[in-house]
Amino acid sequence: MASTLVLVLVFIFDLIAFALAVAAEQRRTTARLVKQADYTYCVYDKDIATGLGVGAFLFLLISQIVIMAVTRCLCCGKALRPSGSRAWAIVLFISSWIFFVIAVSCLLSASVSNAVHTKYRRSLSCKVVRKGFFGAGAAFVVLTGIATELFYVSFSKANDGYATYARDTGVRMGNL
Repeated sequence: MASTLVLVLVFIFDLIAFALAVAAEQRRTTARLVKQADYTYCVYDKDIATGLGVGAFLFLLISQIVIMAVTRCLCCGKALRPSGSRAWAIVLFISSWIFFVIAVSCLLSASVSNAVHTKYRRSLSCKVVRKGFFGAGAAFVVLTGIATELFYVSFSKANDGYATYARDTGVRMGNL
C-alpha cells in the first residue's frame, strides 16, 4: 500500500517547485536600451529569476530522489507481481523520467540564459530569456509530479502481496 507520508512529501516538494517556476516566469529579467551622448548600453533589472529557477530545479530533484529511493528506481529489489498495476508502473516510470528531463532542461536552460544575459554579457542586443521558458518548466513540473505520484501508487499496488506462479510449475526433471 502506498505511504501517505511519501505522497504528501512529494506533493509538497512538487508544489514548491511549481511555485518557484511560476515566480521565476513572473520575475524574468527585463532590459532597456539607454542612450547617452555617444554611447548606448543595456540596463538590466535585478536577477531574481535565476535563483528561483535553480530553486525550482532543486525541489523537483529532491522530489524525484525521494520517489526513486522509496521505489528503488523500479529496477532494484524484488520483482513486481504480474498485473495491470505493474504495466502502469513501468509506463508511468518512463513518463515521469521523460517529463523530469524536459522540466529540468527548461528550468536550467532558462536560469543559465537569464544569468548569462544579465550578469556576464554586455552587448547592444539587450537579450533576455524568452517569455514562456520558465512557464514551460512549471508545466512539466506539474506533469512530472502527476506521473511520479501515479507511478508510486501503481508500484505499491504491484508490489503488494507475493507473485503466484500456480499456473506454471516449471520444467519437469523426472523420469518419463
